[in-house]
Amino acid sequence: MSISIIIEKCTGCTLCVKACPFDAIRIMDKKASIDLHKCTLCGACKDACKFKAVLLEKTPAKCELPDIKDYKGIWVFIEQKNGRVQSVSYELLGKAQELAKKLNCQVSGVLIGNKLEDQLDELVFCGADNIYLVEAPELANFQDEPYTNIIVELIKKYKPEIFLCGATNIGRSLISRVAINIKAGLTADCTGLDIEPDKKILLQTRPAFGGNIMATIISPNYRPQMATVRHKVFAPMAADKKRKGKIIRESFDSSLYVSRTKLLDIIEEIESTVNLSEADIIVSGGRGMGGPENFKLLEELAHVLGAAVGSSRAAVDSGWVPYSHQVGQTGRTVAPKIYIACGISGQIQHLVGMQSSKIIIAINKDPEAPIFKIATYGIVGDLFQVVPVLTQAFKTALRK
Repeated sequence: MSISIIIEKCTGCTLCVKACPFDAIRIMDKKASIDLHKCTLCGACKDACKFKAVLLEKTPAKCELPDIKDYKGIWVFIEQKNGRVQSVSYELLGKAQELAKKLNCQVSGVLIGNKLEDQLDELVFCGADNIYLVEAPELANFQDEPYTNIIVELIKKYKPEIFLCGATNIGRSLISRVAINIKAGLTADCTGLDIEPDKKILLQTRPAFGGNIMATIISPNYRPQMATVRHKVFAPMAADKKRKGKIIRESFDSSLYVSRTKLLDIIEEIESTVNLSEADIIVSGGRGMGGPENFKLLEELAHVLGAAVGSSRAAVDSGWVPYSHQVGQTGRTVAPKIYIACGISGQIQHLVGMQSSKIIIAINKDPEAPIFKIATYGIVGDLFQVVPVLTQAFKTALRK
């Protein structure tokens, strides 16, 4: 679709200005003017105009394919909060290095913020061959517009073949805006990445149809190929302090750093229990727990082990535990050293969120439960008998 102002009909009445929810219209020389960078073609101005001066019409779509042979290299958005690089960035650098070996290319990190010098060496040690660094006081904390503007300009200048980003609150907000601006495809919440051996394109695997199937998505005609990946899906590579990397410092006109939103304050979340995403041991309950009161069994076991308590979506939907405990496709992705699944059948939606756990212990009275197919150890039995026995056994063992 396209939008324009019919100058002869416009009276400069400002009705369209007041109606626009995106602040995309200004009155200039007594006529309305539309900023097409802000306009979303929602049609609110057209409906508000009494003089039919706004023309909103469909135009044939024109898809111009980029010359993809000019694009090379894998980029990772390096997410930082309060000046500290987030662990999902190291996980993506490690995976990017695996992919880069199949493409015979380099891995680059894109780091935006302020006073980040002390983070650079560790990024190089953990997989970055190059780091594109953009620093300015106004970039210290993430904001959508300036970060999007910077990444779009960097992509246009250096043309990466693949761009990876964490599927975090920041990553999801940022990368969709980048994809729209550069007219590239984007696969969200990937659980697997690989390179197709013949065409050398990115294979992006993610749950689809509510998690009932795993779909592999490709973007053969547009560049960069873009994907977001959840925290804890991939493991970071071991730090190699012998690795050397190149720091490429970039700066832009200050107009690129302007944001229509204002950051008022950052309030750190206070965790009263063990952080689920960072826990080494997680004890999770599902529909088989039977009710909210029975989660006390899991809390007792978790207390003995110094573990976090998780749950399946069924337990959350039933109102037994808060959403913050949910593990799975629509909850947290975790990769603890030990994952104890109690009364969880093992549907794909849940497995997506915990299948990277090093040791999986399943407790279920149904010997045919899907969870046993991926479990390291399985206990077929009534969890209300098994869990108290385990709790007591661990108490005794850990006293020694």
